[in-house]
Amino acid sequence: MASEKRLTPGAIRARKGTPFPVMTAYDAALARCVEEAGIDVILVGDSLGMVVLGYATTAAVSLDDMVRHGGAVVRGTRRAHVIVDLPFGTYEAGDEDAVRAAIALVRAGAGSVKLEGGVRVAARIAALTAAGIPVCAHIGVLPQPAGLDTGFRRKTDTAALLADARAVEAAGAFAVVLEMVDAQLSAEVTQAIAIPTIGIGSGPACDAQVLVLHDALGLYPNAPPFVKQYADLSGVAISALRDYAAEVRAGTFPPRP
Repeated sequence: MASEKRLTPGAIRARKGTPFPVMTAYDAALARCVEEAGIDVILVGDSLGMVVLGYATTAAVSLDDMVRHGGAVVRGTRRAHVIVDLPFGTYEAGDEDAVRAAIALVRAGAGSVKLEGGVRVAARIAALTAAGIPVCAHIGVLPQPAGLDTGFRRKTDTAALLADARAVEAAGAFAVVLEMVDAQLSAEVTQAIAIPTIGIGSGPACDAQVLVLHDALGLYPNAPPFVKQYADLSGVAISALRDYAAEVRAGTFPPRP
């Protein structure tokens, strides 16, 4: 699909104070649906490891996975801004590794990249932005280490979260995801920084909200409790496939001439 002018990081940053939706997507077909629904910020999260690839955590997701799925989402859309996650292991060792991995995602079509962490990754964010690569930050619960060790426990440490938010903003991030942060604390963080906050399980005060597509559409059986399911596409698919199987067994599909 031919590309049109895409939403820029600067335009997203300018939405500070105006609620806007963000949704994940992992392939061209569903990315097209997201964009046609009027959602123009799409996150290709490493959550694809669980909801698409069947892994237990995000740690198994490779850079090749993110390049492949990020490119598919870009090809399935025309003007949406596509943020692609830097997967576990691609930015922990140093700035050069982070820039190299981010360049691979940009070459696949990513409009920006996302990495997890606050104060501890501020230098990485600065290195990426210095290389001309826009960065969306991610603080609060960090799924990559959470899946390996720390667990998914709601964040309530005001001083730590504010320090993380200010550090990623100062490093050059154009937006920041707040995952599973106490709602009142999310409100404080949102007021304290000039870049948009994108909440997931973090209450209504964030500038934007993001959900995992497969959770929102009922395609993944283990959605977190804060998710609102907007459809049961899994049930629709199973029903349709049962009808198909029954017709094949009965000899009514394909129809006889």
